[in-house]
Amino acid sequence: MLFIVCLFLNFPIIAREREDTLSRWHPLQNGLAYMETDAPEKSILNDSKIFVLKASPLLCTFQIMSASEHNKQNKPADLWAKESGMNVVVNAGMFNMANRRTNKGYLKNYSHLNNPRMNGKYNVMMAMNPTEDSDTAMIITDMTTRNWKSLQATYHTLCQGMRMIDGSGNPMSWDKRPGQLCSMVIGATDIAGNLYFIFTRSPYTHQQIIGFLFRLIPDIRTTVYLEGGPEASLYIQTKDTVISKFGSYVSKTYANDNNDHFWKIPNVIGIRSR
Repeated sequence: MLFIVCLFLNFPIIAREREDTLSRWHPLQNGLAYMETDAPEKSILNDSKIFVLKASPLLCTFQIMSASEHNKQNKPADLWAKESGMNVVVNAGMFNMANRRTNKGYLKNYSHLNNPRMNGKYNVMMAMNPTEDSDTAMIITDMTTRNWKSLQATYHTLCQGMRMIDGSGNPMSWDKRPGQLCSMVIGATDIAGNLYFIFTRSPYTHQQIIGFLFRLIPDIRTTVYLEGGPEASLYIQTKDTVISKFGSYVSKTYANDNNDHFWKIPNVIGIRSR
């Protein structure tokens, strides 16, 4: 009985928090909206802001663009967008630093294989370009609960990444580098299938960001880490808005907030409003 009373006493607060979050969305173009908000905790550097782009898979198209396809060169996110006519460009995932071309997880775009090997430590697959028009334009799915052969048969484009929140909404533990601080960009989905791309210039640990996401996005589900540090990129161009977000800080390897431009990256997700 006490639990029920406490639940009803707290319900107006929860409702107000969700209403406030929803009211902060700024429309950009058909199917695209964004919000920028203060992080719940102050970072050691910069403005402690979190930027969130929301994209509707019903109103947008999605594609992977890779430097390894058609002998293209690595490019900064803004150039990828300008040359392709995309409204949004964001990292498709972390890449092999030895060749600076290959995604660290599986990456296939139609007949082109950027990386044919599945990464046993990565449990998220971003899938786009469905084989049937009736299927969702892009999904972010938990591979521990999704049939791989079925997914291969349903989508032409598949990109594997590292899971932060699973398909049931459970946070993952980042034991490998628990204290690492960095700028980062992340992809996520919710129960309704909306897609989110989250960016923070201010450095946080991965565990901190996971905690923030539960407060920012109601009913958040499968979440994928896309990139950190100065390579973390999110560029938006619409009829009357240009937004450029690029990272900087990484503990030990790039421990400063001095980066002032997009770095060249090999694999990106492009989003175009329909």
